[in-house]
Amino acid sequence: MESDIIIIGGGPGGYETALYAAKQGLSVTLFEGGRLGGTCLNEGCIPTKSLCRNAAVLEDIKEAGTWGIKDLTYTFDWQKVIERKNEIVNNLASGIEFLMKHKLIKVVREYATFRDDHTVTSPSGESYTAHNIIIATGSYARTLPIEGINLPGVITSKELLDINHIPERLCIIGAGVIGLEFASIFRSFGSEVTILEFAKDIIPNFDTDISKRLKQSLAKKGIQIVNQAIVGHIKPKDTGLIISYEFKGVQQETIADIVLVSVGRNANTETLNLEATHVEQTSKGIVTNDFFETTVPGIYAIGDVNGKCMLAHAATYQGKKVINNILNKRDDINLKLIPSAVFTTPEVAATGLTEEDCKQKNISFKSHKAMFRTNGKALSMGSPDGLCKIIVDEQENIIGCHILGAHAADLIHEITALIATRCTLPQLRDIIHAHPTLSEVIQDCAQE
Repeated sequence: MESDIIIIGGGPGGYETALYAAKQGLSVTLFEGGRLGGTCLNEGCIPTKSLCRNAAVLEDIKEAGTWGIKDLTYTFDWQKVIERKNEIVNNLASGIEFLMKHKLIKVVREYATFRDDHTVTSPSGESYTAHNIIIATGSYARTLPIEGINLPGVITSKELLDINHIPERLCIIGAGVIGLEFASIFRSFGSEVTILEFAKDIIPNFDTDISKRLKQSLAKKGIQIVNQAIVGHIKPKDTGLIISYEFKGVQQETIADIVLVSVGRNANTETLNLEATHVEQTSKGIVTNDFFETTVPGIYAIGDVNGKCMLAHAATYQGKKVINNILNKRDDINLKLIPSAVFTTPEVAATGLTEEDCKQKNISFKSHKAMFRTNGKALSMGSPDGLCKIIVDEQENIIGCHILGAHAADLIHEITALIATRCTLPQLRDIIHAHPTLSEVIQDCAQE
């Protein structure tokens, strides 16, 4: 069976690319042996954000006295939390299923493997060919090669999203985006949370000032964070789990009911049978060029599987870039400018270069800062904890922005748009912002 495009994987990169290709008049065969929507929808971004909302409501209830609400009592039904999360996922999944009924899209409900550089087969034995093949198989949670990693109660984010109770003691190995989001969520739910992180900072790839302030904010909420912790083993003890780790040369222990292993993700290529092709891959993922074409002409790899940027929106736009390249269609997609967000409380968001990036690239820069505690809207919301940092080069071109604070994930897009349109700091100073709004912290930063 032949089509213009074969796409292997039905996550955001896969199904969004299928839709975009079909709108350009290309016929598409999309393979997905699991549920459409991939990790992001089914066991990642969306269900996690559902829990974030539950956590935010709980935090507001705990602070009810601040808002003049006295003698408030409540019960917390964990089963309802899970039901709500599943309903949101199911509604979005149904929407994707509807979109995939496009006349130019054929969805094959099986996992695909390569027979050679030009042929894909399904478990049912049918062969498929296309002028271009796009691999969008995503990633899976990485584990640690340590004793006790397979014990009951040692889980990944996938299992934590469907846990049937709130653990009294939660230990999280890894202080990246996923680990910190779950730490913030389950602390709000009442868990005692300990984070063990190998690196010297949390969210290591983010701006150092932001990561340090976030660590302080999480510590104020009662989350214990141990950086430069080398986890040695996990062992069962009574009804709990003992996690042994080394900190500055000293062996230490912590105990938990549940251990979340959140130490990154690996490219999901094991079932593709890439050995039958000339597609090159490394430990980071499938090797691609700037147009996401692999070492085999006509075979592309987008999203987590190429290891370039493990974000759902990155996968979507990489796929769009591939289709435009195939059609020789010009675009202005800048895949070096991808905003990112961490949905902790408070939120973190970033776009463009960090100070560390500038130093490594020998770019002369200046940082401008503003605090949320001087913002009227932030104070009225009861969210004074936050920082906005804008980075400019010698010509005062805006080249980066880093925000810690309420609605940071929404605020970051203003600066992303300004960087994309090559806006300067003096131009930003003259852009009127409504008062009172959180976005004024960006204007205050520019005026600093």
